[in-house]
Amino acid sequence: MSDAIPLLDLGPVFAGEPGALEATAAELRRICETVGFLFIANHGVPFELVDATFAAAARFHAQPLEAKMAVKLDDAMQGYLPYKSSTTRANGLVAVRKPNENEAFFVNPERDPARPANRWPEAIPEFREVTLRYFAALEALSMRLLPIYARALDLPADYFTPLCDRSLSSLRLTHYPPVAYGSDEYGIAPHTDSSFFTLLAQNPVPGLQIRTQAGEWISAPVIPRTFVVNTGDVLNRWTNGRFLSTPHRAFNTMDAPRYAIPYFFHPNPETMIEALPTCVDEANPPRFPAQTVGEYMAWFRGQNYAHFRKDAATAA
Repeated sequence: MSDAIPLLDLGPVFAGEPGALEATAAELRRICETVGFLFIANHGVPFELVDATFAAAARFHAQPLEAKMAVKLDDAMQGYLPYKSSTTRANGLVAVRKPNENEAFFVNPERDPARPANRWPEAIPEFREVTLRYFAALEALSMRLLPIYARALDLPADYFTPLCDRSLSSLRLTHYPPVAYGSDEYGIAPHTDSSFFTLLAQNPVPGLQIRTQAGEWISAPVIPRTFVVNTGDVLNRWTNGRFLSTPHRAFNTMDAPRYAIPYFFHPNPETMIEALPTCVDEANPPRFPAQTVGEYMAWFRGQNYAHFRKDAATAA
């Protein structure tokens, strides 16, 4: 399984060891071109903060439904998404599309006064502080990863930094209750992420599966104190299909609740996504239409979540 989903040690490059950036970038390039998923170790995010965020997710979802609905999801994709309220439509991977067997709480960055503030549960005063600290730590890690991705694509190390310094990122605190899955039912159905890349902290309850290039579904092992990282559709499009955005899905097959706290890292909303100069030539012209990150995300969210907002507005 370690061969199927490789592990990348970030210790040498983050310590500034000579030659580590190029060596790490070369390995990242190989993984992104052949697998699209990896584990990262020695990432620098405090383990205590990861544990505290899992605990915050559990405490939020343990609230009565009425309390969670008081901060229900809004048009800015902030707040609570009730159980079975999302349907994975933007994938083309499954013919029968049933609602996902999960509920979630979405957190967006709070650095822009022009954007609506996140919605916070009144009964859990520490929830905001913990989740925003975790958001900041994952954003900082993402910015440290960008030079490695740039060099993996034979670009200057600082290429992506100014294009991602006001990232359109989000944190999702997901609860997968223990259920008996029927035909074509999933915790979250097969899909690819919309992101540049996604960072997923490991927890003791397994459930993530990825689809190999051979079309086989394999379970990701739980490796403590690591993150799973996967390429998303934005980077796949930016690299003209060179870096794989690999389909994955999740279940909860245990008798206990399963929580996931994925962080979806995106470039700035106005950043134009068009084939990078190192990913096109006469034999490999651009495969995707150029569009901004904001335009792509509006389409993606409309595909997967718009029906919930319409239903919620009708009910109100």
